[in-house]
Amino acid sequence: MQESYPELRDRIQSSFIDLILIVALMYAFARILDNFQLVPDWVRIALFASLFLLYEPVSMMFGCTLGNFLKGIRVRKYADTSKKINFLQSLIRYPIKVLLGWISFLTINSDAKRRAIHDMIAGSVMIRKSA
Repeated sequence: MQESYPELRDRIQSSFIDLILIVALMYAFARILDNFQLVPDWVRIALFASLFLLYEPVSMMFGCTLGNFLKGIRVRKYADTSKKINFLQSLIRYPIKVLLGWISFLTINSDAKRRAIHDMIAGSVMIRKSA
């Protein structure tokens, strides 16, 4: 079976969906915490930081984020696309993606498997979900 790889626009749209979800969840958590008196600042900081820092790595261990799911793309191991990436690969992949930002996506159109820089470093590849 021939693998199919998502286009740059699919990956950008997926990232945008995930960003909207994270902002919406942060807003919802803030509203919930506003209902309680004397919530320490560290609780808010820890909640928001963990949401931002763990959403994508944990989601990727299960194969995709909400944005990936809606766009029909999945992250897999480069060496064996039938396998999901592990937590270590996910923890390597995400900070590089965040640190490089849009720069990480520059290699997608020149790579045969449309891998971003963070995919190359983490040993991952994005594929289209098979029907």
